[in-house]
Amino acid sequence: QVQLVESGGGLVQPGGSLRLSCAASGRIFSINAMGWYRQAPGKERELVATLTSAGSTNYIESVKGRFTISRDNAKKTVYLQMNSLKPEDTAVYYCNVDVTIYPGLPMRSYWGQGTQVTVSS
Repeated sequence: QVQLVESGGGLVQPGGSLRLSCAASGRIFSINAMGWYRQAPGKERELVATLTSAGSTNYIESVKGRFTISRDNAKKTVYLQMNSLKPEDTAVYYCNVDVTIYPGLPMRSYWGQGTQVTVSS
């Protein structure tokens, strides 16, 4: 079974940086799209950044120029580098990966367990 394990969250002051990691394990035939979501207290979950298997990236406007999504194919890991953090970035961050386990099975999404990012002075 595929599992995504997140790490790298924590408490940081405004203007600081954090690097989130999401490592996939298990039987994986291929990885398609990858993404990071976040959910702030009292708010709906929102898509923050996406990365396709071809390397294309997209970001919500509020994080452009500050966040960078990347991957390490050999390690089956997706990262989110977060710089110039703001209090409004405070949320639980979730990674999401679209995976094909075997060639004959349809693609499905897997979620990380979530990691708390708190930006506060």
